[in-house]
Amino acid sequence: MGARGGRPRLPVELEYGFWRAVRAGLGVEEAAAAAGVSHTKGLEWFGDRGGVMPSVTAGQRRRCLSFAEREEIALLKAADKGVREIARCLGRDPGTISRELNRVPHTNDHRRRVYRASTAQEDADGKARRPKEAKLATNLALRREVQ
Repeated sequence: MGARGGRPRLPVELEYGFWRAVRAGLGVEEAAAAAGVSHTKGLEWFGDRGGVMPSVTAGQRRRCLSFAEREEIALLKAADKGVREIARCLGRDPGTISRELNRVPHTNDHRRRVYRASTAQEDADGKARRPKEAKLATNLALRREVQ
């Protein structure tokens, strides 16, 4: 869940899918549908970013675990697989898996540590955000000049 107890954030991969669709020429509502999110969420993302796709390099995507990898970690951990075996399955360093499993320690009703992919992804997305707005998102004159 979110830091304030609301809904969990959507995986960042959905937002990147939305922006790829916008870049391909789809309108906001069509891009939202293509990404599998509501048109309201698409409008929110578009407005939050000032209509400008956030910059992400290919290296960042591989360096950081994806939501799909986090889900795989959760499934393998639930099946009592060890850190090294999980790392082998994902083609990742065991240290990466160990740090990830310790990232968001949660306990279930029996006080056993349980890894939750959605919570870990939300935590990672929050820590990855830049605190500073993009210049094109905040400077209307500059945005007009560029477009």
